[in-house]
Amino acid sequence: MSESTRLNVFKTYKLYVGGKFPRSESGRVYEVTDTKGKWLANAPLSSRKDARDAVVAARKAFGGWSGATAYNRGQVLYRVAEMLEGRREQFVREVAEAEGLSKSKAGAVVDQAIDRWVWYAGWTDKIGQVVGGANPVAGPYFNLSTPEPTGVVTVVAPQESSFLGLVSVIAPVIATGNTAVVIASEKAPLPALSLGEVLATSDLPGGVVNILSGKAAEMGPHLAAHQDVNAIDLAGADAALAKELEIAAADNLKRVLRPQPVDDWSADQDTRRMTAFLETKTVWHPTGSLGASGSAY
Repeated sequence: MSESTRLNVFKTYKLYVGGKFPRSESGRVYEVTDTKGKWLANAPLSSRKDARDAVVAARKAFGGWSGATAYNRGQVLYRVAEMLEGRREQFVREVAEAEGLSKSKAGAVVDQAIDRWVWYAGWTDKIGQVVGGANPVAGPYFNLSTPEPTGVVTVVAPQESSFLGLVSVIAPVIATGNTAVVIASEKAPLPALSLGEVLATSDLPGGVVNILSGKAAEMGPHLAAHQDVNAIDLAGADAALAKELEIAAADNLKRVLRPQPVDDWSADQDTRRMTAFLETKTVWHPTGSLGASGSAY
């Protein structure tokens, strides 16, 4: 068969839940187009059942991921960056189509996203020293504060920045030992769904990151009210949706990271997105001093 008569093999995009690639249980899809209206693919239109399945997977993975050493989590995140580097050209194409960028600009965005994974990989075993430590107390005690992950975090990914913004909100959540249920950009979900393929072929345990495509307005309220979700990042929610989700999140006292005005996701990152989903555990322990003599055992 000549090249001119060969049929293209179109990619089937699927969800990423629990380390697997299911279609939406509802069977629904929606058309994804580029910035000029050209059809790119059909993406799964996730349902409330898909969202519930993602929470179950994230909760199941939380114990092992949060219990891993910070050094090990850093190695895993660095492995993700390696895999992204190997599939750079695919992401350059998908980001260019999703955001209407030239190939060179899309390449710069993808490079920065990969560098950002590396940046957060380096923080996994350092954030504890920044936000924890020994506290001075009036008494013969050691008083130590250490950060611990909050749990399962729902992330409403940025709508406009389909890849760099996505990485900027996922990486800090999992770097600190949390697990994530991510609602990808509705109009540009393809880079996020392809990221799932990278995560599946890295060392990241299944369920640590779960990626859903579809309508944030449909899945968001259910996830915000879900009793087994511990926190929610509203990065990609508009003002009306953010208010609705924040009210729903109050039912079980979820941590809420309100939408932050971000003009440019390429700006330098800081530790705030990591500390937003950390709890502080404080432990008291006697020093061993005996009486006023200052002797110790």
